[in-house]
Amino acid sequence: MTNAPPRPVSAVALLADIPSTGLLGGTTAQRFTLTGDDLATQSEGFLDFARHHIDQGRRVVALYPKWHAQRPQRAIAFARGALQTDRIGQVALDISPLALSLLADQLAYLSPYVPAGVTASLANELPQHFLAGAWMKSVRNLSTVPITFKQHLGSYVPGTTFLAFCAPVKRVGRVRKSDPAPNIPGRPMEPIQILVARPNDQSIDEFNEQFTPALRPVSLNALPEQPLGTTYWGARKYVEFVAFSAHPQALGNTVRTVRPSTCSWCRELVSGLHCPFCGALNQPPIGRPPTRKADVPPPPSRTTGEHIRPAWVSGSGGDPRRPPAGRPAPAAAPPRPDSAQQPPARPAGPYGTDPRPPSRVSPQPPPHGGSPG
Repeated sequence: MTNAPPRPVSAVALLADIPSTGLLGGTTAQRFTLTGDDLATQSEGFLDFARHHIDQGRRVVALYPKWHAQRPQRAIAFARGALQTDRIGQVALDISPLALSLLADQLAYLSPYVPAGVTASLANELPQHFLAGAWMKSVRNLSTVPITFKQHLGSYVPGTTFLAFCAPVKRVGRVRKSDPAPNIPGRPMEPIQILVARPNDQSIDEFNEQFTPALRPVSLNALPEQPLGTTYWGARKYVEFVAFSAHPQALGNTVRTVRPSTCSWCRELVSGLHCPFCGALNQPPIGRPPTRKADVPPPPSRTTGEHIRPAWVSGSGGDPRRPPAGRPAPAAAPPRPDSAQQPPARPAGPYGTDPRPPSRVSPQPPPHGGSPG
């Protein structure tokens, strides 16, 4: 066993009016809506949050939507300057509100078990394992996902339906012959769970009848509309969704795909060209990331949220993968850490050889900003 001190863990904050999905129960990222008349008022809550965790020896990973970035960027700069620290990392994500909400809570779940820089790196890795987008009748005002002129004109044709994806790729396609399967860029690892959010007056029937059979999820859970959903999708009539793997090893497998290197300035383990904490330019590691094949996934064991029975479920089933008719389909969230359960497996190699998770609280105060480490 190594005698090296554990790397500091992190606290995750989401700087936007994006409520939690509730999928992970009490394990959520701290939200800050940044409301107020001036910068000091907008940043007050985040500043107190950052000061508290930095005093405890943690770093702060601040997430915000890239398409709604002005106030979050100002709040992060204000907090870094007021506390004179580079222990506040910023990560801008160009994904929809519902996907960003789920991602932030997943990072909050993983943050006690991986170094702070790896938590920040996972923010860019997790969307590659989602299938996030919207079921729309018009894309003429959609600016966050590229569209063609033909698609713009098609928005004026009655009865047209579009599938717009923001993860794992940005793509818009027209649904033809009520078959969305050719538009879907990929599938998460089974079993698949879907979260849906839409305006109160928006029906989910067509989405449930056409889209869910293409993915065959074990459950589909409806949530209230995200406050920034209309801003992102540029429409009032849409069904926003995110499909993800409910396999208990899905998050652990995603962590193993990240290959961090030590930042040349602050010595934090990071992935990518720029360190999210100090901004230093780094050389990413060369080679393919390690991969591990997952075992055949067992069915999820419990439900979360409001269950909507997928349209492909019938009274007589010959397919063992389908949930029984008339019974709520099971859903699963990643296992929550507690005293009787081991935390997710930590990657070997760059994370060290000590199998113990890093301490949540460091008794030593953090160093002043501007110095390495």
